[in-house]
Amino acid sequence: MLAVFLETLPFFAVIGLGYGAGRSGFFTPEATAYLTKFVFYFALSAMLLRFSVNLELGAIFSWPFVWAYLLAGAAVYGLVTLVALLRGRGVEEAAVEAQCAVIGNVGFLGIPMLALLLGERAVGFVMLCLTVDLGIFGSLIVILIVGGRDGRMSLGILRTVGLGLLANPMIVSMALGLAVSGAGVPVPGVVNDFLILLGAAATPGALFAIGASLANKSAERVAVAGWLSFAKLVLHPAAVALCALVLFDVEPFAAAVMIAVAALPVAGNVYILAQHYGVAPQRVSASILISTAVSIVTVSATIAWVSGLAG
Repeated sequence: MLAVFLETLPFFAVIGLGYGAGRSGFFTPEATAYLTKFVFYFALSAMLLRFSVNLELGAIFSWPFVWAYLLAGAAVYGLVTLVALLRGRGVEEAAVEAQCAVIGNVGFLGIPMLALLLGERAVGFVMLCLTVDLGIFGSLIVILIVGGRDGRMSLGILRTVGLGLLANPMIVSMALGLAVSGAGVPVPGVVNDFLILLGAAATPGALFAIGASLANKSAERVAVAGWLSFAKLVLHPAAVALCALVLFDVEPFAAAVMIAVAALPVAGNVYILAQHYGVAPQRVSASILISTAVSIVTVSATIAWVSGLAG
């Protein structure tokens, strides 16, 4: 545990550095927004494209893997939704709270950290988890909020979901890379070197951006945020472990990666959605702040455990 904690500590130290820069005003919210945009659209996309062009989809895709991750997420999503409804929250707020419980910071924290700690072999499985997160749960929150306001499903909602997925550079990068890989098109050395160089900026840039963005988050509604952080950091990986290791008998290394992904703190894009739709942004902000701080310990503990599974 101590050895893994020391391995993960530099990642959280860069997050802390970004937080300090943002908190002191040295790194302004505008600067954070531009850094985030650079990482999201360029550096992280280059990293994902490089990984995916060297992947064989058949070598990583597994229906037991997908069903285990999806079922576990759905169970936690349903539980958190039920708790929110019992507290008297509406469907929109329940959808946002449930999103906090199942959507981790896979892009900015999970891919860079797990690629280094578990090896590049892990990235393909991380990408499968990310696809489920973006394709299923990322679509579900839009459907529930917009559908709840309109009082019905419509083609407009589906068009919004579809355009949102097509505009996501992570989805586009993975799809393009897998298409190139599937077609057997060789990647020129100069292109690969370019992707390596640009993608290398993803890890420090993403971690610094996480910290700087946290400097603008508040810790209001701590009780609810604490519950959502517990659901994300404890219940979600526990449910994934149960589904992967018991119900679906997922291959050990793939299961280890899946559990590690589930243990990640609440993703920043949940806040963006909450703010965009005007649904409980302060609650989400507090959940991101608390879950990220606590994850310094919980993520280290989870990775220490799954490292044994990964062999």
